[in-house]
Amino acid sequence: MTMMIPRPADRPAGRPTGPVLLLLAGLGATGCSAADFGAGGDSGWAGAEADAAYDGADGSDGGGGWDTGGYAPEEPDEDGILPPATTDAYVFVANPERNTVTRISASTLAVITTEVGVDPQVVHTTQDYKTAAVFNLGSDSVSIIDAESLETTHVDVRPNLNQMVLSPDGGFVACFHDANVRDDSGLDDGALSFNEVSLVDLAGKVHHPMVVGFNPREIRFTADGKTMVVVSDSYLAIVDLAAETPEPIRVRISDDTVDPPTAEELVITPDGQHAIVRQFGGEDLVVVGLKDFSVQRVDVGDDPTDIDVTPDGTRAVAVARGSHELWVYDLSDIFATPTTVPLPASDVLGSLVLSPDGTKGLLYSTASGLSRFASWDLSDPDPATAVTSYSSVKPIQSVRISPSGNTALMLHDDSNGDTSSDSVFYDQFALTLLSLSDFFANPIRLPGEPEESALSDDGALGFLIMKDDNHLLQLDFTTLIHESIELKSIAQHVGVLPESQTVYISQEHELGRISFYDAQARTIQTVTGFELNSGIEY
Repeated sequence: MTMMIPRPADRPAGRPTGPVLLLLAGLGATGCSAADFGAGGDSGWAGAEADAAYDGADGSDGGGGWDTGGYAPEEPDEDGILPPATTDAYVFVANPERNTVTRISASTLAVITTEVGVDPQVVHTTQDYKTAAVFNLGSDSVSIIDAESLETTHVDVRPNLNQMVLSPDGGFVACFHDANVRDDSGLDDGALSFNEVSLVDLAGKVHHPMVVGFNPREIRFTADGKTMVVVSDSYLAIVDLAAETPEPIRVRISDDTVDPPTAEELVITPDGQHAIVRQFGGEDLVVVGLKDFSVQRVDVGDDPTDIDVTPDGTRAVAVARGSHELWVYDLSDIFATPTTVPLPASDVLGSLVLSPDGTKGLLYSTASGLSRFASWDLSDPDPATAVTSYSSVKPIQSVRISPSGNTALMLHDDSNGDTSSDSVFYDQFALTLLSLSDFFANPIRLPGEPEESALSDDGALGFLIMKDDNHLLQLDFTTLIHESIELKSIAQHVGVLPESQTVYISQEHELGRISFYDAQARTIQTVTGFELNSGIEY
């Protein structure tokens, strides 16, 4: 998923120094508190303001006669997550404010911090667990870190990029300027291109810059990791990663060369033969052959606003918001006649989230301003009865489903849509814990906008932090009860160590501060000054 990343202003370049080690073994612990929520603020839980009218994508007037029902595009599921990168032994966490990356031992909680470039924002680890790659927003570079020794190599990339993705085999990372991030206020002055991708060979530590098309929206790879596919507003760029010098083959995906619909989303078929592109306001999906570069189309209904692949990889599901339908395609033959599932005509549903087991789907809209969602039972053989509507306390901006598939976490921002002014949720941020067994909902008012969330691998617990707040919110996905754990300072990032219920929370502190909360033991340990190997607090 995609996170909004603001670009810092005039931050001095950092220089790598030797790593600093601090071990938590033997530390004392104190019980966690049940303090109330603190103050909130702005956050990365981005969502539409639910405007009732819309002039068109990216400021256009809707062009080309596209019928979007007067609604904006559905917002990507930007839930503010800056995910950790994990190996079989370590978790790597970026510290953007300090130009460092922290490596945490999953077994001993040993903390080692090493400097990288300026404002590290994205960290990925390779499939063999040997390498971590860090995208440094402020210094336009990728730091390649040996996971064991922390030896670091820096590779410069093109300027003004803001996102990085990793190929499935861990051979390459690709950096690009994500067009879904609309705040460009921090871009450098001077000549800029918004058509570029920086491909970095992690083993060879070689940079391959390339021009792919205006406004890259999404990058995907074939399952074998041999081909990279980049969708931009009007082009699909196909890159052979096995070539000695990878270069893009650009394929135009719209017949309209004057006012084409904007490409928004990309899916690769499991066999690696085709790419499927969804365009805003379109009435079909574009199917591009990745071997022969052919361009064909399949019907999709009116105003497709989302497309997802079922967890088993066998089907693609498109939400046709304008015609109130789901279109389900067999990915073994994308050109076969799809199945259509009707959606309630009285609702506006444009976004879909599927449960990890592929048995349920939740539908909602970030653009309608309606306090509504619907459930889709994928096992129901009758499409006419498979979808059921429900009300929510206010419009929904983001949805996550627990790894167990039993509970959904819905986020609501402080915009109101159709929320009554008499509601306790009016002008307030909120979350809803939703049981997917009986669709019982527990809405919870929040004092501030959620910034990041993390889920335990077993699906039992969720954890959430809010902007400018010094609490960790624990969410029990079985009982639907929340608890608040007080921290020593403002929380910045949160994550759960693999196969555990131990949560780490990095916090604001000039020397570095991180807490480890054991949800089973209900204890918390805090380390302050770990970057200078000092200042343990209990």
